[in-house]
Amino acid sequence: MVPTSLDTMSPSSGRATSASHVSDQSAAHCSYLGTEEASHRTDTCNIVIIGDSGAGKSSLVNLITRTQTARTSDDTMGCTTETTVYEHDFVTQDKILKLQLFDTPGLRADSLGMRPATRAVKNLIRTLMRNATIHILMYCVRRTRSVRALQRNYRFLDSQVNGRAPIVLVVTGLEERSPEMEEWWAAEEESLSDLGMDFDGHACITALTIDECDTVELRQRRKQSYRAVRDLIKQHCPQNMGVPRLTTLPSARKTKNIVLFGEAGVGKSSVINLMAGEEVARTSLGMRRCTLQWQDYAIDFDGESYKVFDTIGIEDSGLDMKEYLMAVANAYRFIKMLDAEGGVDLLLFCIRAGRINAALQNNYRFFHEFLCEKKVPIVLVITGLEREHRMEDWWERECRSFQRRGIHVAGYACITAAEGLEGTQRARYEESRVKIRHLVRRFTADRQQQVWIGGDNLIVSLVRALKNSLVMNPRIRRINLIGQLANHCDMSLGTARQLADMIEQG
Repeated sequence: MVPTSLDTMSPSSGRATSASHVSDQSAAHCSYLGTEEASHRTDTCNIVIIGDSGAGKSSLVNLITRTQTARTSDDTMGCTTETTVYEHDFVTQDKILKLQLFDTPGLRADSLGMRPATRAVKNLIRTLMRNATIHILMYCVRRTRSVRALQRNYRFLDSQVNGRAPIVLVVTGLEERSPEMEEWWAAEEESLSDLGMDFDGHACITALTIDECDTVELRQRRKQSYRAVRDLIKQHCPQNMGVPRLTTLPSARKTKNIVLFGEAGVGKSSVINLMAGEEVARTSLGMRRCTLQWQDYAIDFDGESYKVFDTIGIEDSGLDMKEYLMAVANAYRFIKMLDAEGGVDLLLFCIRAGRINAALQNNYRFFHEFLCEKKVPIVLVITGLEREHRMEDWWERECRSFQRRGIHVAGYACITAAEGLEGTQRARYEESRVKIRHLVRRFTADRQQQVWIGGDNLIVSLVRALKNSLVMNPRIRRINLIGQLANHCDMSLGTARQLADMIEQG
């Protein structure tokens, strides 16, 4: 498949995967064009992929584009015999980058005395450097190749670009690497440096297709591989390149977002049903007792729309490393999801009437101080008061205890959320609905507070808070931790390394 003219592909043409296989980090549009035309483009990020035959260059194209556009081969001789150029719209958080991926012929054949592949690559590099530029030169190798065997191609590439383009290493075939794919780099980095190979970045990946990833672990490794390559592209493509994405500003968002949090069993699902005036959250559903697991519900009342995120907060201390990583994963996904929804308008802290315990204090600090950085109003909802003579009596008795423990709220509602009540207690249930709706309206009216949006940096302080609250000085090798964070948290390797450094430092 060696196209010579621009041929725009349709996602339904059979050459690209279905829409379900294309994430929001990539675009369904992917086309291929001729080398001569591509070499004169100045509005694209040009990525030249070079390596021996069978190294996985075409599979790398498919990984980046999240399609099956490039034809691949199972044997080591490869199937790319001439340079093929693929155009792809690459979506980042705030921009759309137009990529040109130059899939070059394999170099291994030249070791048999044939020179065309080397000449083709040399001519391509010179043409691009003369007419446009090379933003990334990806040197693709399989893990089975010895480090010393990589030298020949590296020296060739280095002599061609002469410092005018970054050379990054992409190591393929690591799907079975134990314990993590990144272990390859940790084991070989020093040897590469000793042999004079100084790369401007690296990615340890598997380029298996979605159909070939028949286990949960392989699918996770494929996602991790995409993120690793994505980060290389974002790092080396110019910041001023690309078209800004159209996004909805928080001020234009009609739905107001409420984070409802508290320990399991305090009646949060019943509070949601009370606000909604109908059963939207089944109280018997029972989310697992897993820190920062959540479920969201759409609620409308009094002409306003709300999205309520029912969240399990901090439950226990002394979690093991696996449980801790799951809490970190949930925290990271939760922040990303809230950012995508436009931020947080209100924190609704739900407790059951009773003694103020350590979990209650931890939840207050975690959500108010760490998650929302004290930038979002927090109100208290106290449930289980149907047997009080007057429901407000409980707060009048206990409010000083909250203040002494440093728990300060902007408002409160003493309620019963128990369904199926009769007589005077039924009247209290309806009274409670009026109270909590008034509380929500009051503290979300007219965006009186700036809507909070977390961003990438917040996860670092959150992980520190989680560790101090939950974990008793766990020890784990840094390289293992990086892989675990990247897999469990669906985060980039750069963020995972930052978190691993922080966790090690305590």
